[in-house]
Amino acid sequence: MHDVAPNEQSVRESQAAQAGPPVPVREMTMTRSVALTILAVLAVLYTLYFARSFLLPIAFAVLLDFLLSPAVRFLQRLRIPTPLGAAVMVLGLIGLVVLGVYGLAGPVQTWTEKAPEALASAQREVRQILRPIERVITRTAEQVESAAGAVSSAPKPPEVVVRGSTMSSRIFGSTQRALAKLLEVVILLFFLLSGGDLFLQKVIKLLPHLHDRVKAVKIAREIEISTSTYLLTTLAINAAEGAVVAIAMKILGMPNPVLWGVMVSIFEFMPYLGALAITVILGVAGLATFEQLGHALLVPGSFLIVNLIWANFVSPSLIGHRLALNPVAILIGLAFWFWIWGIPGAFIAVPLLATFKICCDHVDALAPVGEFLGRRAEAPELPS
Repeated sequence: MHDVAPNEQSVRESQAAQAGPPVPVREMTMTRSVALTILAVLAVLYTLYFARSFLLPIAFAVLLDFLLSPAVRFLQRLRIPTPLGAAVMVLGLIGLVVLGVYGLAGPVQTWTEKAPEALASAQREVRQILRPIERVITRTAEQVESAAGAVSSAPKPPEVVVRGSTMSSRIFGSTQRALAKLLEVVILLFFLLSGGDLFLQKVIKLLPHLHDRVKAVKIAREIEISTSTYLLTTLAINAAEGAVVAIAMKILGMPNPVLWGVMVSIFEFMPYLGALAITVILGVAGLATFEQLGHALLVPGSFLIVNLIWANFVSPSLIGHRLALNPVAILIGLAFWFWIWGIPGAFIAVPLLATFKICCDHVDALAPVGEFLGRRAEAPELPS
């Protein structure tokens, strides 16, 4: 056997190096990367679920910070110190909430006292509507029972009654927890607003290059402006829809129309799910209020008409294509955040999704994700 020449051996080594690692090594590397990605996703889901009591107030405070930061900077331009401007905005927000709760306390208490009677009346109306169907089902069940034979006369096992906590204790405990979370949101919101650009400045100091710092400031400002614009626009759209529904309820003769309008404005932060819940609630309230079935069905019907107009004409024209969200992404986001954080998560699912989309639109690496979360663009005209 002849030894391989040094130059030929070096050529072979360079070719082997260019060819890269063997196929099994590449497959093992890819498998390891996929496994690490899956473990990271599971860790994030685990953290979001089990840390929801800690993360929910932070999410609410951050969204409110996006909403109110432009107003605080406007007050700063009027030579009002940032902590004082933050205190003004937080106290103003608390005042609006307290005023709304005080104004709606009477109608809510009235409907709460009438709830058992109203539900019983609605149940009677529904039974009258479904009575023919019940007769058919009962007749079919009797025929099946007669064909199956006599029912066994074996003694029934003893019933075990589990006594849990009373309704008042559960409501009182839930109210205490809700007030504690609201206080946490208010305190955190004040410190976020009074801090101003503190966190942004800290992040900028960590970036090594000037170009990256300028880009980070630009992205942060655009995200804040876009998010606050989206939240303000959505709030205005929901408030306008609630006002129209309140007027419709007043025309139809529903008691406390303002209560229904405010409820619509709040529930519309949950697309699809909120409209479904409002339709059911108004249907029950209509059946409990009016004796005529046609008059009662006009109550949820009028809301559905207003909701269809708002969803197909008003919202797209005001929000625009850039901030509009894909309906499939909205449904997935609602299901995900409802599964992770319950009803509060469903309320902030769409604002969180919109904020994430805006962040993706301003980061080149995440631009495809932002494109997926947005609405479908108009198809270009093909040349004839």
